[in-house]
Amino acid sequence: MHNVDAPHHRLLRLLRDEGPISRAELGDRLDLTRPRLLAEVERLVAGGYIAEAGMAASRGGRRSTLVELHPRLRFAAVDLGASSIDIEVTNGRLEPVAAYRESTDIRSGPKAILHRVSELLEKARTDGAYDKLDAVGIGVPGPVSFRDGVPVSPPIMPGWDRYPVRELLTREFGCPAVVDNDVNIMAIGERHGGVAHSVDDFLFIKIGTGIGCGIHLAGDVYRGVDGCAGDIGHIQVDSHGPMCSCGNAGCLEALFSGAALARDALAAARAGDSPALADRLATRKILTARDVAEGAAEGDVTCIRLIRDGGRRVGSVLATLVSFSNPSMIVIGGGLAQLGHILLAEIRSVVYRRSLPLATGNLPVVLSELGARAGVTGAAVLASDTAFEQAS
Repeated sequence: MHNVDAPHHRLLRLLRDEGPISRAELGDRLDLTRPRLLAEVERLVAGGYIAEAGMAASRGGRRSTLVELHPRLRFAAVDLGASSIDIEVTNGRLEPVAAYRESTDIRSGPKAILHRVSELLEKARTDGAYDKLDAVGIGVPGPVSFRDGVPVSPPIMPGWDRYPVRELLTREFGCPAVVDNDVNIMAIGERHGGVAHSVDDFLFIKIGTGIGCGIHLAGDVYRGVDGCAGDIGHIQVDSHGPMCSCGNAGCLEALFSGAALARDALAAARAGDSPALADRLATRKILTARDVAEGAAEGDVTCIRLIRDGGRRVGSVLATLVSFSNPSMIVIGGGLAQLGHILLAEIRSVVYRRSLPLATGNLPVVLSELGARAGVTGAAVLASDTAFEQAS
């Protein structure tokens, strides 16, 4: 879909990622002749994509003019989780000019959720964040046909199957839109502005309500034929394990995820195995992954064991993926990344123990730097790429 090698696309991406650049340097970086570069710049100035930005420092001879992305450019980035909506409106450099976050339930269906997205973006407009949007990027928590811009049979999103999300957003906001899976946008965000900055081959593991993997190979996201590459939450790790939402038994996600951890914490509290969890259950009536994290920080043995067990299961699946794809980095993100270093240490030790030494000799396994912002950052990158590709 993305014609990233077109000169105008490469030029706009450079300005997005690096800020104002002189005409002379742009010519060098893009390997364009002066007349060709001037024609491209002129076209993009006329189209309202770039603007003059003063004079560059002299490189000897005539001083060159700096060009930058037009200050009026605006992208909307939407990250839909199972239980949250995250929205940012950014400028051309992908710096947020407005941000909104609220709880929701993805199961309330596409009409209700997308209506709320529209209301929040309308609020951003009335608050003065933008006059018009240049593109919208949205991530959803399920498989997506990237080509068609629709979710495909998403297990935790009833009513969303084949719903025309891209078409709807394009019509509503009068600009290009792009739809992707939530884990893919997190991987793209982490590569743009996080710990995987400019790393070409890495795996981004999201551990949240569910578990997924964004596969970044040779500088691009690998989505698979039908958009469900990286759906590692449904790899079976225990044939006698609990039933999963997908209908199979013993999937990774059924054994360790936000929902699984809450279930196991409740069982431990009721069985009297964990004083920390029993106390929290008595005062709050429900338990979440955060309670387990807090219990572990206080030294509660059961909480530590629950996190370690989860880390071991994730690690065993990742060890297989490392032997298969030989990435140069693994990034752990999503809500359960807040379980922190107990989780990370367990994942690391299993991956290093079980994968080939050659594949792990130089393999950092690290926590996401962007945290909750990984998704919106990636959605903004995708939105900008889509707008730049259509720039004329």
